[in-house]
Amino acid sequence: RGVDENTLLYVTRLSDIFRYILQSDRKGMVSLDEELAFICSFMHVMEVRFEGKLTCTIDVPKEDRKLLLPVLSLLPLMENVTVHNQIDSDHRMNVGIKMEGSELKVSNPVYPKLVLPETNGIGLMNLRNRFELMMKKEIRVDTDGGMFNVYLPLK
Repeated sequence: RGVDENTLLYVTRLSDIFRYILQSDRKGMVSLDEELAFICSFMHVMEVRFEGKLTCTIDVPKEDRKLLLPVLSLLPLMENVTVHNQIDSDHRMNVGIKMEGSELKVSNPVYPKLVLPETNGIGLMNLRNRFELMMKKEIRVDTDGGMFNVYLPLK
């Protein structure tokens, strides 16, 4: 009996995720292209988990994909989306990733959970510290209540 193609793709994406994370300690900086390929694998798994109610739209021109950023910069942002927001049939979530000037903008609508998650903001703080340390630049975070935006400086 053959393995279902969707299952095979899921397992392949999962192994891509593990490989990238395991190799991350040897990489300080990676190209945006590498990081986006990782996020595509991660989002495939999340789309299955959330039954298609969590999606990601990436709009980054080819010439910007060689820019650098600290490895695993996008993962905490994607995880925050699932931790802080309701994601269901009434609250479909699409995370947008696009270039804005020399920054990568990661944005998502805000659908606050009815019960606030127990978090300590360590993911965003860690990301902030890594950018200051490795890039000598600051990330920006802004929200208008309807959208949550994080701007990552690239080099």
